[in-house]
Amino acid sequence: MKKLFAKKTLHDLTEESNHHHFKRVLGPFSLTAMGVGAVIGAGIFVLTGLAAREFAGPALILSFVLSGLACIFVALCYAEFASMVPLAGSAYTYSYAALGEVFAWIIGWDLILEYSLASSLVAVGWSHYFVNLIGTFGLHIPVWLTNDYWTLLHHSNGTITHVAPYLFGIPIVMNLPAALVIVVITALLVVGIKESARFNSIIVGVKLAVILLVIFIGWFYVKKENWGNSFSTFAPFGVGGIGTGAAYVFFAYIGFDAVSTTAQEARNPKRDVPIGIIVSLVLCTILYIAVTAILTGMVYYKEINVDAPLADAFARHGMVKVSFFISVGAVAGLTSVLLVLLLSQSRIFWAIARDGLLPECVFAAVHPRFGTPYLSTIIVGVGVAITAGCLPIEEIAKLVNIGTLLAFCLVSAAVIVLRIKDPHHPRAFKCPFVPVIPILGIIACVYMMIRLELFTWIRLFVWLAIGGVVYAAYGRRHSKLAKKHALMAKQNDTLAVRPEGLEV
Repeated sequence: MKKLFAKKTLHDLTEESNHHHFKRVLGPFSLTAMGVGAVIGAGIFVLTGLAAREFAGPALILSFVLSGLACIFVALCYAEFASMVPLAGSAYTYSYAALGEVFAWIIGWDLILEYSLASSLVAVGWSHYFVNLIGTFGLHIPVWLTNDYWTLLHHSNGTITHVAPYLFGIPIVMNLPAALVIVVITALLVVGIKESARFNSIIVGVKLAVILLVIFIGWFYVKKENWGNSFSTFAPFGVGGIGTGAAYVFFAYIGFDAVSTTAQEARNPKRDVPIGIIVSLVLCTILYIAVTAILTGMVYYKEINVDAPLADAFARHGMVKVSFFISVGAVAGLTSVLLVLLLSQSRIFWAIARDGLLPECVFAAVHPRFGTPYLSTIIVGVGVAITAGCLPIEEIAKLVNIGTLLAFCLVSAAVIVLRIKDPHHPRAFKCPFVPVIPILGIIACVYMMIRLELFTWIRLFVWLAIGGVVYAAYGRRHSKLAKKHALMAKQNDTLAVRPEGLEV
């Protein structure tokens, strides 16, 4: 039991942050751009349509407010940890210091699921907008190369024999654009963090310009009757629908925590990482609420297009050129999200492997020239490409959300624990009103977890059970912290039995 709940000291974590092979090249602007790059993407360009039509109606505006508040509470907790422990690994590393190894493993395994599936979901959304974009030039990709098997089966009324080729009796169906964009981003991440950050900053500028264009022009086409003239028409699915919508679009905010995974590549992590986390989240929350209001005001919620809601909304009003620019912004924006999420996933693998809980020679290997964890980046890229090419977007989104909410709950709890156990450790940034803010974060996240369907919970428990097997078979036996404690115990035993007066 002592091994399972063994903790790393904050002093040890600070020492570890100074011994690595990453390049410290990221400043506050790059980190904020990374946060915006990760947050503004699938949520604003893809999930708004489905969430409004199926869960909340025009009240999706309030769903984003609820999710945003929960994230702001959690972001303040992340910012405190980032100022204390400038180390890659995000919630995994924080849990190791506050709650112990077994909780760190659970959250690390959970983060693997979160970032991998989030990347897959974004890649599928990217594919929808890319197909829509090239369609404006008269270019078309066969439907069997732009959809997964289940989505194509649904759209073809239960049979795909007339829309997909067969090889040895097996239908050839995959989302090829989604898989290919993952391959390209993976190659960029292997080359280096500085190049990736510069590329991300350019793309973030493009997508922010497009979003501001949507807000400015779209406002003139808003019809107030689309929002309804009473609460029952504004929130056709009731208060519960607002909560369900918040749980679903919560995925839209995944990304601000990704900033903390790059702490060891920040020039001044104790100051710059909290700035990147908080500024990016506040900015993105404001933009989400504004865009959702425009979308549900331009199009009646039951008629919103699911695949490309914003582009379709402007096309309905005859603004084809604006629709084109939205598609360009969506493709660019989703590309930046992919870059940050895949980058974060490889850093999570690196942090876990560095502690011996996964094979270090594979997941913690850093390229001697590029200074990136190249093997874990490639492994992540291959896995995400396969998932994005073969699974439907709706099922991916549900599983991503519950994993993220669980991670946020543990980080909020960890802040309270460390305030009690190590109140005097230097904190460049302090979460205000502890324990009130962390408790509010936990309550909001638990509420949204409850709003998710039972089958989503079952899949989470299955994933955690698989993680338990991996930990028991490998991680527990190779844990560096456990080996360190065993060595110290052996030395203490040797000192205890040494004959009196014997000098060493």
